[in-house]
Amino acid sequence: MITVLSGGVGGAKLVHGLATVLPDPGSLTVVANTADDCEIWGLHVSPDVDTVLYTLAGLASPERGWGIEGDTWAALEMLDRYGAPTWFQIGDRDLATHLARTMWLREGQRLTEVTARLARRLGVRSTVLPMSDDPVRTVVHTPAGRLPFQEYFVRRRAADPVLGVEFDGLATARPSPEVLAALRDARVVIVAPSNPVVSIGPILALPGVREALRGTSAVRIAVTPLVQGRAIKGPAAEMLQGLGMAATPATIADLYHDFLDLFVLDVRDQSAAASIEAAHASPRHLRVVCVDTVMPDIPSRTRLARDLLERILALGVDLPIPRSVLPG
Repeated sequence: MITVLSGGVGGAKLVHGLATVLPDPGSLTVVANTADDCEIWGLHVSPDVDTVLYTLAGLASPERGWGIEGDTWAALEMLDRYGAPTWFQIGDRDLATHLARTMWLREGQRLTEVTARLARRLGVRSTVLPMSDDPVRTVVHTPAGRLPFQEYFVRRRAADPVLGVEFDGLATARPSPEVLAALRDARVVIVAPSNPVVSIGPILALPGVREALRGTSAVRIAVTPLVQGRAIKGPAAEMLQGLGMAATPATIADLYHDFLDLFVLDVRDQSAAASIEAAHASPRHLRVVCVDTVMPDIPSRTRLARDLLERILALGVDLPIPRSVLPG
């Protein structure tokens, strides 16, 4: 019924808010970015997928924004003792997720099937789909050379100027049948407030995804990941600027306008609403609404989810949502 395109922390917060307020969390499907997947110690790690899973399961660490709350670090300490690289920090329970994923992938299961198996074991009722079963890997061009995304983001703390971004494997990758069905059959598609370059960008770059978004009968909504020119978390603003784009909500609207019906702007940037609407008045009109998009805690996640559902119902979308879950 509702499909969300999501990266990691910001997207996971919105997804959690929706799953909390929807009468049936099973009516929610999340398409998660896998272009920042990597191999650590021979294990397949899916950071954005896991952040969504852990958040929906109530396991995510609110302080770090990644990993599992209360995790221990004995395995990491032992690996460090052996001289293995430990710049990518994985806790003990988090390590079990990667062990299970790698084992099942080596048995021949698709990443989609493995993710569904993890979700069931974690008690997650919503559907979580990796964007593709095929490998796509983000590479960031910097003055230091081509860096795999996790090298750029985690090891080097996103400190390098960004000169370009590419997605290795994109030429042969395809969205899974489940992803295309989730876009086709949804009544609402929401683009979460995730990094437009390296979280949402890879999903939209998969062959057939933009076409599916343009062709679906669903109402298509995007929530800005920028507030007053800054991302709440992560290097989205710096990446946009490095690629020659302004770090403004108007840029986000430009990136998604070919399929978008409604753009959700933060109230702190409401002065830009009229100009964004005017810039996209034709050939198809883009509506802009303003709400508080910042989600520092769980109540703010549910507040934003309720605000979005209220706007969706105002557009005439038929969703079985009781008035009690809406604001006011």
